[in-house]
Amino acid sequence: MPISAYVTCDTIATMDLQKFFPYRVSRLAEAVSLATAQVYAKRFKLTRDEWRVVAALADAGEVKTAQILESSTLDKMRVSRAVARLERDGLVARSPDPDDGRGHRVRLLPAGAALYGKVVPMVQAREEFLLAALDPEERAVLDRAMAKVRERAEQLVRQG
Repeated sequence: MPISAYVTCDTIATMDLQKFFPYRVSRLAEAVSLATAQVYAKRFKLTRDEWRVVAALADAGEVKTAQILESSTLDKMRVSRAVARLERDGLVARSPDPDDGRGHRVRLLPAGAALYGKVVPMVQAREEFLLAALDPEERAVLDRAMAKVRERAEQLVRQG
């Protein structure tokens, strides 16, 4: 094939990845998540996935595994692994779902609820530290902007 048939970098559209909005949001989310995860990872030996499951259960009570998927943004395998470890450690209980022969229902046990009660003030303090960089008006603008961008992203997902 002649060299002219190959595409060169000169003909490919380029962008500055550091300024690309989805990349910047991803980096921000990862930095915030890591800063928060230090609390429960170091002190309580929980992974981010396990913490998300505990938090989802604390908010919802006993739920189907599918509901954890929705509220935690984790996929089925990650939820399954997190629930298995939490169950092994006596923090959650899993039982067959009477409405779905293949599904399970999961709930926090008292030890899981106690753990949640210890972690929440610590992660809230981290959240407050992060947001203290913004004045109240900036916080409100950030909240509105995030809601608008999420709405648009969900619209694109629906449209395919």
